[in-house]
Amino acid sequence: MNNERNQAMVRDFMERGFGQGDLSVVDEYNNMDGVDHQEPDGTDFATHLKEAIINMRTAFPDLHFEIHDILSEGELVAFRSTMTGTHLGKLQVGPTQKIPPTGHKVSVPHMHFIRVVEGKTLDLWHLWDMPMMMQQLGIKP
Repeated sequence: MNNERNQAMVRDFMERGFGQGDLSVVDEYNNMDGVDHQEPDGTDFATHLKEAIINMRTAFPDLHFEIHDILSEGELVAFRSTMTGTHLGKLQVGPTQKIPPTGHKVSVPHMHFIRVVEGKTLDLWHLWDMPMMMQQLGIKP
């Protein structure tokens, strides 16, 4: 069934990609024409995802996403997760700002909505509580 296969794909992507730093999942599971709807038009989807994984794993070498709830219907997969990690490397925030390591642990809620077409991610919508993470790092938003 597609719903179960899509959920398994999303779980594998999050574990191998963000949890282990395996960038091959980006090419394996994402459509080259995919769109991250939080990024400017024209952003290369695969390059952006690889940079996001590298950036987050550099900042939080013990990065982990615990998926609490996951639902899928047709082409859409939605999941609620908590990102945890210890800030031991520079965190790239936006195009120019880098936050030096603080040593603080973070626990940040996330929501993801993904459209999967023919086994590949075509659309990504993602929300996370950035102000909460900044407070946990000791930085006022």
